[in-house]
Amino acid sequence: MSTEDSTTGSGLSRRKLLGAAGIGAIAAGAAGVGAGYAAGDKPAPVVPDKDALPIPFEGKHQAGIVTPAQDRLYFATFDMTSDERDDLISLLKDWTKASRQMSQGNDVGDFGAVAGAPYSPPEDTGEALGLPPSGLTITIGFGRSLFVDAKGKTRFGLDGQLPDRLKPIPGFSGDRLDPAISDGDIAIQACANDPQIAVHAIRNLARIAFGRASVRYSQMGFGRTSSTSTAQVTPRNLFGFKDGTANVKVEDKTDVEDFVWVHQEDGPAWLVGGSYLVSRKIDMRIETWDREPLNGQEAIIGRTKGSGGPMSGGDEFAPIDFDAKDDAGQPLIDMKSHVRLAHPDFNRGAKLLRRGYNFVDGSNGLGQLSAGLFFIAYQRDPEKQFVQIQGSLAGLQNDLLNEYIVHVSSGLFACPPGVTTTGFWGEGLFA
Repeated sequence: MSTEDSTTGSGLSRRKLLGAAGIGAIAAGAAGVGAGYAAGDKPAPVVPDKDALPIPFEGKHQAGIVTPAQDRLYFATFDMTSDERDDLISLLKDWTKASRQMSQGNDVGDFGAVAGAPYSPPEDTGEALGLPPSGLTITIGFGRSLFVDAKGKTRFGLDGQLPDRLKPIPGFSGDRLDPAISDGDIAIQACANDPQIAVHAIRNLARIAFGRASVRYSQMGFGRTSSTSTAQVTPRNLFGFKDGTANVKVEDKTDVEDFVWVHQEDGPAWLVGGSYLVSRKIDMRIETWDREPLNGQEAIIGRTKGSGGPMSGGDEFAPIDFDAKDDAGQPLIDMKSHVRLAHPDFNRGAKLLRRGYNFVDGSNGLGQLSAGLFFIAYQRDPEKQFVQIQGSLAGLQNDLLNEYIVHVSSGLFACPPGVTTTGFWGEGLFA
């Protein structure tokens, strides 16, 4: 049965029901305004909202990595509550099936939210009924703890499958990591252009996991903080600055191949075509930042707040001249500015594909905003990329921005390649 035509108990997919409603609405509209048109005139065709359309689930790589970043995020990590290998396999199969259905705008299961037996729990939670797919992508990654326990003992019969590069991320100066919101056996990233669609995805996967896995922690995000396509406008973070100007873009085929995807020689075989996901929750000291003068903010970042251009001159995408000096002979871009310390020129050429999001979790106990950046980055080699760059930012030179931020959670996950129409996430692990 095709996922795009999967049916509910009534024999119609949600997409087909929406399509029928749309056709009816257009017909009714045409009848209502017919008197206003001369014979032979036709109303303008209805153009579908591209942000509401589905994104293919299957492919060589998982969707949600180089996919142009959507506007909303719901990220969750899970810990297995069962030690049985068969339970892990069945969970991954069930999750893949449900994610394939949801990403195409269909209900979960054979009967969905409302067409099942009235005295049984629905197969789908129902809050996405009547809503389009909204560009939903669901991406999975496996943490080190899925392969070995804290004592190094192999789990789920995955002997020899632990990637060498799936090492614990080292501690950095200034980290205040909370173990309760760090790591996890499995990470799920749901991105969409409608927050309800993203919530619906994680909620259903958590429901399906009952008895086999449970949520360790979750984080909602809004307003992407990086562009992953040249067609996207560079967004702003909660400090008001454009973020991710120099991010790896999907159109940069060489950079994507060199810095995002795991190659055959990298190993292991099950991960080839996949990537490594680093997540970091970064609290921002919003109130302190808001009292910093504009010229101070710009010196800290190394870019102008308005255009996003480098302090050395030019527009947002102008080449950065780190040697440029003012009339007094002082560098126009501070030696400890964020843009300098994070730049590939000072990190052995390392680049990341970032997919971060802003978050606001209300207020803390001091009446201040609990807000910041939920950092997500994909890469081929975490040690040569994220660890290298973060080591520069937190190292002896000490990024000027560190006075206004603190890292409170961390995670590293190995994301397998994409799936076929009949495959499931991580299938190569069990070959």
